[in-house]
Amino acid sequence: MTLVKRTSDNLFPSLFDNLFSRDWMDWNNSNFSSTNTTLPAVNLSENDKEYTIEVAAPGMKKEDFNISMDNNQLHISSEVKNEKETKDDNYYRKEFSYQSFKRLFDLPMEHVNDNKISAKYKDGILFVHLPKRDEVKTKPSRIISIG
Repeated sequence: MTLVKRTSDNLFPSLFDNLFSRDWMDWNNSNFSSTNTTLPAVNLSENDKEYTIEVAAPGMKKEDFNISMDNNQLHISSEVKNEKETKDDNYYRKEFSYQSFKRLFDLPMEHVNDNKISAKYKDGILFVHLPKRDEVKTKPSRIISIG
């Protein structure tokens, strides 16, 4: 029988390695986003008609967000303060919870119709729609006849 030493530099770490080595109750940085910050993760996309910004912000309400334009920058921010107070017999406890973030996006204003920017919050994601100006929208191809 041969003994084989197991090393930690395994190419495929097991699910259990991650399960037991991670602090699941630590919501400071590492569990909130892959950017290793407390900023929410953001997806940016583009199609023929618009640009879309998706901000992952579960557990919030649409009233928690502030969206504004300032000098060709789109500002998306939020600040939520929760203060709960409970009293049980002789034990008195007060719990505080604060969440805030601010993201800035430089917009190509020559492409974006800033009068028609809209936003909606659904299923934990804030969607910001930035419609393109008519002159920069992709026009459908057409066949030109030769005369």
